[in-house]
Amino acid sequence: MPVEGGASSASASRHPKQKRKAHSLSIRRTNSTEDRPLGMHRGDMLDGQDSKLPLALRNNLLDLFGQIEREFENLYIENLELRREIENLNERLTGDGQTVDGADPTKGALKAKASHSTSQLSQKLKTTYKASTSKIVSSFKATAGSRALLQLQKEYVGHRDGIWDLSVTKTQPVVLGTASADHSALLWSIETGKCVLRYAGHAGSVNSIKFHPTEQMALTASGDQTAHIWRYMVQLPAPQPQPDVTDSSDREEGEVDGEGPCEVPTIRVATATLKSHQGVVIAADWLVGGKQVVTASWDRAANLYEVETSELVHSLTGEESVTLCSPPITVTIQTLIILFFCVCFFLSTVTSAVFTAGDNVVSGSDDRTVKVWDLKNMRSPIATIRTDSAVNRISVSANNRIIALPHDNRQVRLFDMSGVRLARLPRSNRMGHRRMVCCTAWNEENQSCNLFTCGFDRQAIGWNINIPALLQEK
Repeated sequence: MPVEGGASSASASRHPKQKRKAHSLSIRRTNSTEDRPLGMHRGDMLDGQDSKLPLALRNNLLDLFGQIEREFENLYIENLELRREIENLNERLTGDGQTVDGADPTKGALKAKASHSTSQLSQKLKTTYKASTSKIVSSFKATAGSRALLQLQKEYVGHRDGIWDLSVTKTQPVVLGTASADHSALLWSIETGKCVLRYAGHAGSVNSIKFHPTEQMALTASGDQTAHIWRYMVQLPAPQPQPDVTDSSDREEGEVDGEGPCEVPTIRVATATLKSHQGVVIAADWLVGGKQVVTASWDRAANLYEVETSELVHSLTGEESVTLCSPPITVTIQTLIILFFCVCFFLSTVTSAVFTAGDNVVSGSDDRTVKVWDLKNMRSPIATIRTDSAVNRISVSANNRIIALPHDNRQVRLFDMSGVRLARLPRSNRMGHRRMVCCTAWNEENQSCNLFTCGFDRQAIGWNINIPALLQEK
């Protein structure tokens, strides 16, 4: 989570991991290094070999065969451990046979016990092998099918620290906004991937960015205990042909291209500053109509402000820190109370919540669950999605009612409102995020990039999703 004063927990994870070694296609055992020259990697064994396969397909095959090798290596290690257990068991059985009746331990009841142990080992190996091979085969199918449904369209690289939040404008010109721990918010051209404007008015980590529903205004929340409202004017560059990002060369995990944003117009003074919080302002959003904004802070308060006067209208406090805010469909104090007390406080591990049409709210949590609620009955969720990693700031497609879940383990998964899994965004060392994914945002207006994601790897990514095909496969 963001920290006060702009300190980012992402700094602890900046040290890049060692580059993943490529794997050889040789049918010989590759887990032994005795027959290889010193310093020679398995990927180097393919150098010089004539191949008609495209580089991207060849690299993908290397990764998949590497997974196969690791699965069989795990089986081999487990086999050795089970053999040692059998040997110990046979030794104990031999000792029992000598002290009881001196009978030959290879005969009679002792032989039956040993045979039973061997049968159990064989069955366990078969079960493990079937599960492993099934997992590998399914990964082949997922790789082939997901390319037609989910394609990486554009990468937005320029921040010098992790990106906490991103949002898409609701008015023309349509741009992407990102909020980063490097104390800045950047606006991007969706089509070209170029930075077009930089906001540098905060003195701490920028934790949230949201755009006015009708005007060219942005709202940002920061670790400097304030929220800022600022106006922007951008001029979008003409689209230019871009190389295929899926064919990019290997990069170390967490590494991104570029040293920072190019020389772009910079705004340093806010139109309005909201200062009533005594702790990190973790989120802020516009209410319907854009005349009021609501902020959430670690000081256990959620504040409602008038945009025109910047005055504090109402403050809600609780026993736990408020970690999210999302405006309801209608603006009343009653609905705000439902939002902050029923969602933020009663569900203590909730990290994000999104209102949808039909009086539903979708909440994501650190307890690795996502729940769909009916605001008319908050006693129990109408659907529960269980995952294998903590869920960060989620988003819901208003038109198609698809939930995008960003995870700590770098995964981004798509579900429908009934909890049925639809797809998973591709993730490898050549495409997708290389560190924790913090946020997702749908773009309902521009069909070329339907979903945006951002994370600790200091980049945002635009994904082109074939929604009709995705829903048809469901």
